[in-house]
Amino acid sequence: MQLAVYLGLAGMFAGAAAPAVNEKIAPWVWEKTAYGGRASFLVVLTDQADLTLARGLHTKAEKGAYVVAELRAAAQATQGPILERLRQLGAPHRPFYIVNMIEVEGGLDLVLQLAARGDVARIDANPWVRFDGPVERSPASTFEPARGVDPNPEPNLLQVNADDVWGLGFTGQGMVLAGADTGVDWDHPALINQYRGSNGSPADHNFNWHDSIHVNDGSSCGPNATAPCDPFSHGTHTVGTMVGDDGGTNRIGMAPGAEWIACRNMNQFGAGTPATYTECFEWFIAPYAIGGSPAGGDPTKAPHAINNSWGCPPSEGCPVENPNILKMVVENTRAAGIMVVVSAGNAGSACETVEDPAAIYDASYSVGAVGPTDVIATFSSRGPVVVDGSNRLKPDISAPGVSILSSVPGTGYSFSSGTSMAGPHVAGAVGLLWSAEPDLIGDTDLTELILNQSALDRTTLTQTCGGVPGTSVPNNTYGWGRLDILAAVQQTPAGRPLAVGKGPGGSADKVRRLIDF
Repeated sequence: MQLAVYLGLAGMFAGAAAPAVNEKIAPWVWEKTAYGGRASFLVVLTDQADLTLARGLHTKAEKGAYVVAELRAAAQATQGPILERLRQLGAPHRPFYIVNMIEVEGGLDLVLQLAARGDVARIDANPWVRFDGPVERSPASTFEPARGVDPNPEPNLLQVNADDVWGLGFTGQGMVLAGADTGVDWDHPALINQYRGSNGSPADHNFNWHDSIHVNDGSSCGPNATAPCDPFSHGTHTVGTMVGDDGGTNRIGMAPGAEWIACRNMNQFGAGTPATYTECFEWFIAPYAIGGSPAGGDPTKAPHAINNSWGCPPSEGCPVENPNILKMVVENTRAAGIMVVVSAGNAGSACETVEDPAAIYDASYSVGAVGPTDVIATFSSRGPVVVDGSNRLKPDISAPGVSILSSVPGTGYSFSSGTSMAGPHVAGAVGLLWSAEPDLIGDTDLTELILNQSALDRTTLTQTCGGVPGTSVPNNTYGWGRLDILAAVQQTPAGRPLAVGKGPGGSADKVRRLIDF
């Protein structure tokens, strides 16, 4: 249907106010609700929490408590009248607070009613979008390792010097890493001991697992799964690269001493919506019990870093205009002292192919993929980001993403290639870095700076993107270079004991003085 017809329909409902109403409604919403259609859409309120003061707080605990309290307060102060109206109309809905918005299901008349309200900023799309999955997968293979064997870890872990950091005594202990993905096979041999919910017997999934898929997708998980599951296998693979280790011959994870938690934001077909992505982030900043309410969420149980090996393509309805929902979600999560790691995408090798939320945002730490010899993978998306007009340099950093062996549901392992495989290396690296230098915990800006400054310089003679020569560092092919977690740790007091020492005087300020700007 043509836009002129949409505007005509809006005029019938909204009268003189039609122009202002029209501008609030995303084209996707017009298309789906025209001529009697119904859709799920997102009602974004005008008032949003101001989290500026979070930057002045020193600890992750302080940031998390402040951010969650401010976000909840903004939602509670403004959503009441709209929620009451939706209840009166019997319209299905779900409120959020990580962004002050409400997911609503209805037709055009309801869309227009809501858009006409002064407390509503806009009506955004909520399409089901399929993520850009791995470019290569091998069939799952089952290994039966002999217990007690201490083999070399996977070569991709050696490539980024994770084993050397383990040798210093830092394996991610005390850290919690999260996966927002297709789910996780929690009792996989390489993952069960690292799952935060398996500390007791029986396992306790409360505060450790959440399912944002509320409709029956025909998978083994079903809707609202009460225990971690993964009908697609992608999430099990990415979590394995973050923390996986079976205690035997399968040493696949960057931070095997860390714990993991997870939220399923995509169904068995690898498809999610802006609402399912948002719901997982909201659960991460303050996890709550199975079947519980976001109001009962506990920010002290939030993870330290979240891996996001998915994208939400604008071509399928995910908005990139500023402001937009996922941008605010990522920014608010980072304000809570949580590193948001995002795969750059598999749309390379052309320039300007980092184009999908959430990889395009400044608050996302976006990761490209290199092969075993540190050459950029042909599929790895390149910057700059042009879809939002920012011309932002991306990716931020690169990591191994070609033929990566990791866990898959059951007891098996398989090789996959993609930036989906590169991202978990960086999320795991954050776990290693923060376990080595606890003063960095929650300081996402300084952490990003250290990882960037310590990365192995990678340049290219053959590609100039966005006017930035591939021979400069950073560039839009590799970002700041290939992840080197040993070099990053060596820029902290913990990694340079002879230069500084570890003791009462250790601080983030001291770390800053160690960096060669």
